[in-house]
Amino acid sequence: MTRVSVEYKYHIAHVTLTRGEKMNALDDAMFKALLSAGQEVAASDVRAVVLSGEGKSFCAGLDMASVAGMVQMDPAELLMPRSHEDANALQEAALIWRRVPVPVICAIQGVAYGGGLQIALGADIRIAHPDAKLSVMEMKWGIIPDMGGMVLLPQLVRSDVLRLLTYTARPIGAQQAVEWGLVTKLSDDPLTEAQALAEEIAGKSPSGIRAAKRLIEVAETKPRAEVLLTESEEQVELIGKPDQMEVIAAQMQGRKPEFK
Repeated sequence: MTRVSVEYKYHIAHVTLTRGEKMNALDDAMFKALLSAGQEVAASDVRAVVLSGEGKSFCAGLDMASVAGMVQMDPAELLMPRSHEDANALQEAALIWRRVPVPVICAIQGVAYGGGLQIALGADIRIAHPDAKLSVMEMKWGIIPDMGGMVLLPQLVRSDVLRLLTYTARPIGAQQAVEWGLVTKLSDDPLTEAQALAEEIAGKSPSGIRAAKRLIEVAETKPRAEVLLTESEEQVELIGKPDQMEVIAAQMQGRKPEFK
């Protein structure tokens, strides 16, 4: 059965976890499908991505069979190989959404627990239903976040919040998640709002948006001098080029830009 679907419409990739009957819980097939979907979208010419889960929840984390199976495996064989640049395959299921060169907007309903939360954190922006619940769930099973969470979480929340969430595995409501920085905003219809935001972004300069995502990644992870140099390098590749000239022409003529 297909675990993840990818549909393209109006320059937007709609990536949907399709194991709704299991709250989109993560098994080996789901991990492989997420990587395949991310790689496909990254290689395409889309201008934005909407990441969502079918059914009542975005993703409940690892399914119980996977948790039980991990105990039977050699954890070093599973986790230590760097198969995707600096990450292993499980980490890449979350980090690939940062590697996708265009903005990724995640719609969250129901729960985003454990690995499901880490996948959502890989998106650029998260829109959650007010009744949604989120949890750094791993300590419930005596383990730690290991899907890139410790790269993504410190960029979003204070150290004391990170520690509270990690040590307790306590689920929190969406409003608290907004206040602490895990969620960007709330919506009674997060998927529709995510799609509308993706359409807005898709109407901007495609080269400008890709440059902005690259620059933000550098700004969040590199020293000051490298950030300043990257600002200049990216800008040189935008000014006077076709996308920027079309933006200027559209502004002057009071119309929407049409990018080739």
